[in-house]
Amino acid sequence: MTNVAQAFSPNGALAKAIDGFSPRQAQTDMALEVATAIEKKSSLIVEAGTGTGKTFAYLIPAFLSVNASASGDELNTKIIISTGTKNLQEQLFHKDIPLVKKALASNVQVALLKGRANYLCRYRLAQYQETRGQLDANALNDLVKVKTWANSTQSGDIGELVNVTEDSNVFPFITSTLDNCLAKDCPDYEHCYLVKARQKAIDADLIVVNHHLFFADMALKDTGFGELIPKAQVMVFDEAHQIGDIASDYFGEAFSTRQLVDLCTDVMQIYRSKLTDVKQLGLAAEKLQKTCQEFRLLFNYDPERGNWREKYQQLHCAQKFQRLKVDLDFLYQVIKLCVSRNEAIDNCFDRAVNLLSQYEVMANVDVSGMSFWYETTPRHVVLHLTPLSVADKFSAYVKESGAGWIFTSATLAVDNSFAHFAQHLGLLGANELLLQSPFDYQRQSQLIVPRYLPEANDKNRAEQLAQLAQSLIAASNGACFMLFTSYRVMHQVAEILAENIDNPLLVQGQMGKRVLLEQFVDTDNAVLLATASFWEGIDVRGDKLTCVIIDKLPFASPDDPLLQARCEEVRRQGGDAFATIQLPQAVIALKQGVGRLIRDVSDRGVMVICDNRLVNRPYGQTFLKSLPEMKRSRDLTQAITFLETINDNSQRNN
Repeated sequence: MTNVAQAFSPNGALAKAIDGFSPRQAQTDMALEVATAIEKKSSLIVEAGTGTGKTFAYLIPAFLSVNASASGDELNTKIIISTGTKNLQEQLFHKDIPLVKKALASNVQVALLKGRANYLCRYRLAQYQETRGQLDANALNDLVKVKTWANSTQSGDIGELVNVTEDSNVFPFITSTLDNCLAKDCPDYEHCYLVKARQKAIDADLIVVNHHLFFADMALKDTGFGELIPKAQVMVFDEAHQIGDIASDYFGEAFSTRQLVDLCTDVMQIYRSKLTDVKQLGLAAEKLQKTCQEFRLLFNYDPERGNWREKYQQLHCAQKFQRLKVDLDFLYQVIKLCVSRNEAIDNCFDRAVNLLSQYEVMANVDVSGMSFWYETTPRHVVLHLTPLSVADKFSAYVKESGAGWIFTSATLAVDNSFAHFAQHLGLLGANELLLQSPFDYQRQSQLIVPRYLPEANDKNRAEQLAQLAQSLIAASNGACFMLFTSYRVMHQVAEILAENIDNPLLVQGQMGKRVLLEQFVDTDNAVLLATASFWEGIDVRGDKLTCVIIDKLPFASPDDPLLQARCEEVRRQGGDAFATIQLPQAVIALKQGVGRLIRDVSDRGVMVICDNRLVNRPYGQTFLKSLPEMKRSRDLTQAITFLETINDNSQRNN
């Protein structure tokens, strides 16, 4: 403990390593609590407000615990740090951890581990170089870039491919899935980048993963198939507010037409290159592919979510779903005749068996305690079976691990309580710590809830939002985010603004998220319009962002089938579904959106929330109590004056 406190002192390790470092009591308090959780192998929930410095507050005690075990003071300690996104993973691994390592003069071995879809599969790359017929012109062009990069990469991490777009069609052909990986039967197994990355993780003291990988591994271990992430004594979850829903997904099941189409694609590739004498392979695969396309046509053109139990009751849907089973079974029978002719077709046989099993799960819609729901993409349908609660399973896992578990985020508490987060994951015995942000929100910011806005469902709402935004954009000279709860309203407002302002307008969907953000930062007076994925994990500092406009309170769609099922379960037990599920979820989401505005002690800006329910509904107080202590007003002219002052100061400083 003394070493931890010393590291954060005015003359400590961080002060020597970081120019301008100044001790923050909240950061030291968090670090000491984390150290206690590591030492006692207990659970800790920490909300650390923006600017607390939570990353160093868990990294320092983590490193010191590994150093202590290495010096023989205690048993060997292995630590897993799980983050919300791959971007945060890379920031930790390439920026924050090297700094801490240097500050502590530590020789802790660190590894970065991502999911298999992030690593080049040499075997599949070689396969699809032989049969390029399935790739369009853009994908063929990207394949050339991949081949060039593949000759020099050491890690095989496709994140290095900066000249290939994130949504390129080439990636499914050069990476493996759990379904199509040949594992030890693969001729390239000894040179496999994924195997090498996992081996590094096994050998490391500290492993950086992301939540999806962690829970995918947890679900695998639960089925007895082995584990990807080595057993650790300490688990740290950054951006922990995300893990409840992610855990639910991985403790459930999914069945996708994409899996079926991928199987058909691989079977046809094997038929064309290796098993040309078995024409039935190609015919059976084409037949199933066509049925998958017909099944997708039963759903709306635009991507949607819905209740699979209800959809399955429709006769034409049930019939087409059963047709999938017939065609999959036919493909299975044909593949069965080819078993043992090569590793690839054997793998396809195993996948067909698993898919038939998954089909039966999705056809048995009468199982209780589960939500059966579907979601569609432009080309595919995914059927989900999700448990309504993961509390029992997750809490048992935590208890059996005998490890220390730390859960932290800037947004975990609702009205200063962790009950929602703790109950969702069954963490009812965990220690709790709520740390306020060190920022002076009263001086640095204003919260405006404009008067006289039309109701959320009013047909003139987009026009009113655009009109309100124009005056704010003019006052701030751009440097503005508009965050929406729906794509439809976002596009409506974007169309109106495009005709009425001269500022560069950046709209989500025009380009990749990272490129869009870079353009916003690099372009003077830009305005960015975005939906859910920009409400969190975005860090724009200084006068590049001085105004954030949120269109309405981010309640989840009442039509969401998983939400509906959870609410029904709460009501069945006599509880209040709105108070225990819908309201806490919306509060956490709003806190994330509001957190985009003030990112540094020198930042100043205006937060505009265009929803009268904040002030005229009783639950509005729950939202307001959960937000930072900003100066509040309903007068838009105050916001405009404040923004003009910021803008004037910025121009003088430049």
